[in-house]
Amino acid sequence: MWTSWTRRKPAARRLTNSPSSNSSVTSSSKDHSGISSVLDDAAAPPAGGGKVVLHRVRSSTKLRTCKSFAAAEEAAAAPVAAERRVVLYFTSLRAVRPTFEACRDVRAILRGLRVGVDERDVSMDAAFLTELRVLMRRDRPPLPQLFVGGRLVGDADDVRALHESGELRRVVAGAPQLPPTPCASCGGSRFGPCVACGGSHRWFSEKTGGFRVCSACNENGLVRCTACCSGG
Repeated sequence: MWTSWTRRKPAARRLTNSPSSNSSVTSSSKDHSGISSVLDDAAAPPAGGGKVVLHRVRSSTKLRTCKSFAAAEEAAAAPVAAERRVVLYFTSLRAVRPTFEACRDVRAILRGLRVGVDERDVSMDAAFLTELRVLMRRDRPPLPQLFVGGRLVGDADDVRALHESGELRRVVAGAPQLPPTPCASCGGSRFGPCVACGGSHRWFSEKTGGFRVCSACNENGLVRCTACCSGG
């Protein structure tokens, strides 16, 4: 009545690749293809069929964190993934000195390359921090973070390394150039006081007889400049 399980011979083990290992290899190859695309988009092969030699291959490994955005992140990635757009998430607050200096250095490097940058100061608008959290899939992402053409380039250390090796210019090639003069509307600050509430983030409702939160501006009573930030 009782089957003796002790007499059963152990099944022969088969040497097969596990799905997890296959997926890891596949994802790794995708990451490397994404890294190559960042460097190769700016340097297409010549028409004569000549070979393109990529120098300083070792420094290009700084782009290992470069990933395409998932479909679930399209809402947050859409303003970032415009063609060859350079987007920098940073902070202008001096509360944490190393972070402030890292952000300042990256901004100076990009300005030295005369690249037009969509600068998103998380201290000016909390919505930028929310965007970055979704894109990085981290609750407290480090600052600054640079994106080019919808792909993550990296933090301050990555940008410095690419700049020192000369590859950062290739990464941002094809991006809009820095305007010769600051924006006449906002003076380069990219923000202005809300016209609807006068920058108070509150407005008086005659219907309710009280103040309501203004939905046209952020928590600081500011709106993005429509003249220099029309792209999103």
